[in-house]
Amino acid sequence: MITYKQAGVDVDAGNEVVRRIRKFAKGIGFFGGLYPLGKNFIVGAADGVGTKLKLAFLMNRHETVGIDLVAMNVDDVVATGAKPLFFLDYIGCHKVHLPTIEKIIRGIAEGCKKAECQLLGGETAELSDMYQQGEYDLAGFAVGLVEKGKVINGSKIKAGDKIIGLASSGLHSNGYTLARKILLDHSKLNPKEKVEDFDRTLGEELLTPTKIYCTTILKLIRRCKVKGIAHITGGGIPENLARVLPRSVQAVIELNSWPIHQIFKLIQKLGKVEQNEMYRTFNMGIGMIVVVDGKDVNRAMNFLKKQKEKAYLMGEIEKGKGEVIII
Repeated sequence: MITYKQAGVDVDAGNEVVRRIRKFAKGIGFFGGLYPLGKNFIVGAADGVGTKLKLAFLMNRHETVGIDLVAMNVDDVVATGAKPLFFLDYIGCHKVHLPTIEKIIRGIAEGCKKAECQLLGGETAELSDMYQQGEYDLAGFAVGLVEKGKVINGSKIKAGDKIIGLASSGLHSNGYTLARKILLDHSKLNPKEKVEDFDRTLGEELLTPTKIYCTTILKLIRRCKVKGIAHITGGGIPENLARVLPRSVQAVIELNSWPIHQIFKLIQKLGKVEQNEMYRTFNMGIGMIVVVDGKDVNRAMNFLKKQKEKAYLMGEIEKGKGEVIII
């Protein structure tokens, strides 16, 4: 059995960092930080693409990682109910290779178009002492705006509310250290070759860009009583959904209420990964969760269907102690 910690990532340590820095950063909120400005809150988020970039290097495919970069940030911003306004990027590299940088920025621009926000600027730095030949790292920063009275923070969630999951496009940009450890290092699979049950190469499957949900979520907020939004990234469904739950309730998730992507099944099988570890590391096919008023669930599901979103009624809110229970 291979765990995320054995692969090199300690999720508990990361959570402890967040706990400790709260005393230094006053604006830390849920998925984005909030700064008051008149009748509004400015919402900021910062994130990267992580070791998914290792796959981009192996495949020499750099067109989609920019979309990942935008998605990881704007989907955090919209989790507060804010509309993303603009985006900034940072590219650190060994040497500026113009064709590669152009592909990355083209992807960032495409992501911003999907998110309906503006690419405001960025920075590219040559750091030959920091990176190996042909390598780079990405960081992104999204800024949004929401009226103070319309912030979605989960505080109004109560027993009887319903939990809706929006399908992910795959791994998105989390868990790649464990995925690479199992698929490439342990199982010796070639990312440039097709794998059974996939209609494309393993590398192409793993480089599927992170889905951008913000435009759909903002439309849903205008039509339904959305009480909580969780972007399912590192920590999976249990930890991210718990971040928006009041301590007086619990979320009960029905395990078979949505289809699991084949890529997760392959990782679990080849790595003999325990179920709890899978759900704590990967999104398992759900990239965004919204908690809606019980009376609005049918309206929400019908709207998402019209938007051609794959949405699943995953469970409901019950009285509890702020936990997420998967049954």
